[in-house]
Amino acid sequence: MPEGTGTQLTRQRQELSIFHDVAKALTSSLDLDSILQTIMEKMAEYFRPDTWSLLMVDEQKNELYFAIAVGPAAETLRDIRLKVGEGIAGWVAKHGEQVILPDVESDPRFAKRIDEATQCETRSVICVPLRSRLRVLGVIQLVNADISQFSEQEVFFLQALCDYAAIAIENARWVEKIQELTITDDCTGLYNARHLYKTLETEVYRSSRFGYEFSVLFIDLDHFKQVNDTHGHLIGSKLLSEIGYLVKAQLRLIDFAFRYGGDEFVVLLPQTGKDQALVVAKRLRDALRASCFCRDESLNLNVRASIGLATYPHDARDAHEIIRQADEMMYVVKNTTRDNIGIAQRGVMK
Repeated sequence: MPEGTGTQLTRQRQELSIFHDVAKALTSSLDLDSILQTIMEKMAEYFRPDTWSLLMVDEQKNELYFAIAVGPAAETLRDIRLKVGEGIAGWVAKHGEQVILPDVESDPRFAKRIDEATQCETRSVICVPLRSRLRVLGVIQLVNADISQFSEQEVFFLQALCDYAAIAIENARWVEKIQELTITDDCTGLYNARHLYKTLETEVYRSSRFGYEFSVLFIDLDHFKQVNDTHGHLIGSKLLSEIGYLVKAQLRLIDFAFRYGGDEFVVLLPQTGKDQALVVAKRLRDALRASCFCRDESLNLNVRASIGLATYPHDARDAHEIIRQADEMMYVVKNTTRDNIGIAQRGVMK
C-alpha cells in the first residue's frame, strides 16, 4: 500500500472516531458547555493549532467574545471583545463565510491588537462560522495550525464539526426558552405557581439540612376586581405587570417572586426570620401605598394589598403548609382591615 494511502486511511479513521465521539456528546447531554468542550477538544486533537477558541456573538452589543479559549493566550483572550466586522473572526461573523489564511500579515482584515494584547504571534489562521439558518451564532478559530496539510477533505471535516457545534447551541437555546416558558408567568414576568412549589421544596430541604429559617409572604391585591370591571382586562393585565415589577424591585437577588394566580403574589425570602421578613412586608406595603400605576394610560391607579406572613420552621414544616399559613393570615387581613400585614402566631399588625 502506498504511504500516502495509509496516511489517508489513518486520517479517515480518526475523522470517523471524532464524529462518533461528537455525535455521542450531542445525543447524551443537554449541557452546552460540555458538548462544545468535546467538539473543540476533538478539533484541536485533529488540527493541532497553537491556540484554538470559540467566539460567540453577543447580538445586543454586536460584538464577539471568547467563550472558550485554549493555548498560551487563553487567559488574556477571555477579557477581549471584537466588534462584528473587526479582524478575521469579526469578518467571518459578519459575512458568514470561512477564511483560511496561511499568512495573516498579507491580509488587511487581520487585527494586530489581539497579538499585542496576548504577546503571541499569529502566523496563520482558520476561521469557520457557526451558522444557524440566517444568522451566525459564533466563530471557531484555529491559530497556527498546519495549513500546508489542509485539503478539501479537511475543510469538509472542519465545517461538519462547526455544524455540530451550531446544532448544539441552537438546541440549548431552545431548551432554555422552553424551560423559561414553563416556569414564567407571561403577564408579569415573575415565576409561576408551578415553579413556586418546586422552589419551596428545595428551600425546605436546604433549610432543614443547614438549620436555616425562611419566610413566605402571600400578597393579595385589594379591590382588584373593581379595576377590571371599571377599566377592562387589558388595564388589569398592565396593572399586574407593573405591580410584579414593583415587587421584584423591593427584593434581594437571593429572593424569589411568584405570581400565584389572578391578583395573588407570593414572595419567598430564604434565610430570613420573621422580624426580617416583616421589614420586607412593610416595605412592599409602603411602596404600594406610595405608587401610582398605569400612568402611560393616564389613569394613575393606586392599589393596596393584604399581606400574610409565615416562617419556616416555626409556623410550618413543609411547602404546602407554609403557603397555607401565609394564605390564611392574608385572609385574616382581607376580612378585617385590608391594606395591612397578618403574621402567623402574632395576628394582624396594629
